[in-house]
Amino acid sequence: MNESRRYGILIVLFVSFFGLSSVLHLKASTNARWLAQVDAHLDEVLIDHAHCEKKAAGTALNLLSAYIENRELCQEMTEIVNEELEHFHMVLDLLERRGIKFRRLKPSQYGNRLHALIRKQEPQRAVDRLLVAGLIEARSCERFHALAQHVDDQELAEFYRSLFESEARHHTTYTRLAKHFAPEDEVNGRLEELYDAEAAIVAEGEPLARMHS
Repeated sequence: MNESRRYGILIVLFVSFFGLSSVLHLKASTNARWLAQVDAHLDEVLIDHAHCEKKAAGTALNLLSAYIENRELCQEMTEIVNEELEHFHMVLDLLERRGIKFRRLKPSQYGNRLHALIRKQEPQRAVDRLLVAGLIEARSCERFHALAQHVDDQELAEFYRSLFESEARHHTTYTRLAKHFAPEDEVNGRLEELYDAEAAIVAEGEPLARMHS
């Protein structure tokens, strides 16, 4: 078992004792508005989930290409790319079993709004790219947990519970790697700023039913 997998098991144990918020530190929880969107447009949320996994793989691959000189980052990004693509195909299989056609969807603006906050100059850009990627993983993890708790469909609930560990682990991996590019106190301060911004985006919401609407 590699270090990332061992770390993932520790995350699950930590959450079981101290709760989800102790790991993710999100400043806004999923609310009834989003759960109502899920109830009304579950097919679209599932299709959007597949697109999110594909985008997450692309994010990790882009980070690997941008910071190829960082050996640990390259190793971690390679593993994340593989996991995200595996999840992509798992969601495609889920859609096929349910007779839902995978198709293009207009995406939510959640990711674009977070990426707009990324600073332009290095190494601050590297810090922000990693923290934003980790923040998106944290929100995905929180949404998966909310879905598993909310839906009556046992297969779907089990499916989203099965993804929890990897999403939480990706979040902590991105946050840890950001500290390769700036001192820990600077990274933590910037993360607080991004958490505040993300909470405001989530609170505003969007009319489209999407994983991050």
